[in-house]
Amino acid sequence: MSRPGQAAPVPERPSLPKLREAVGGCRACGLWRDATQPVFGEGPRAARVMLVGEQPGDKEDAAGAPFVGPAGRVLDDALEEAGIERRDAYVTNAVKHFKWKPGRGKRRLHQKPNAEEIRACRPWLDAELRVVKPEIVVCLGATAAKALLGSGFRVTKERGEFREVDFAPLATATIHPSAILRIDDPDDRRAETRALIADLRRVAERLGDA
Repeated sequence: MSRPGQAAPVPERPSLPKLREAVGGCRACGLWRDATQPVFGEGPRAARVMLVGEQPGDKEDAAGAPFVGPAGRVLDDALEEAGIERRDAYVTNAVKHFKWKPGRGKRRLHQKPNAEEIRACRPWLDAELRVVKPEIVVCLGATAAKALLGSGFRVTKERGEFREVDFAPLATATIHPSAILRIDDPDDRRAETRALIADLRRVAERLGDA
């Protein structure tokens, strides 16, 4: 187990089971204190596509699995529409612990992880990338996109575009499913859902061309 502020205890010869076990002892930042448990990625080791979100939410923190709450249902539906099987994808987050603040009653309100917390968790994401070796990495939302594609990346302007990167043959970015849930206007919500499906469909087409 690492002490607060120490480097993440990533195994020298990582496998997904080893990483999943080791992340439980990570104290590289302080988010572990208020989280129920770390939420590591899930999916096949040889997945051709890796989907990277921001961090686990309330439901994910309780379940110990990524994208199992409302945003996960939006993602599942969009993947199905795009022709990508969720079970064939590797799904993870840039940050492995839920960052939150108290709301009314027992509600836990999501808080955006800061740059230090994202940086502290980066070794886990890098290890996942090395083990899975996806052909395409899909960044879901600004936090994942900036973590992997640089601080100057703007999802609103560059979503759906493919880039050659050093951690995978191709990477792209799209909106995070949770952002769709926060849209009040039904027409705008449907339009943004269609855009998410279109971005994922381009990923499916690229995989089909490989």
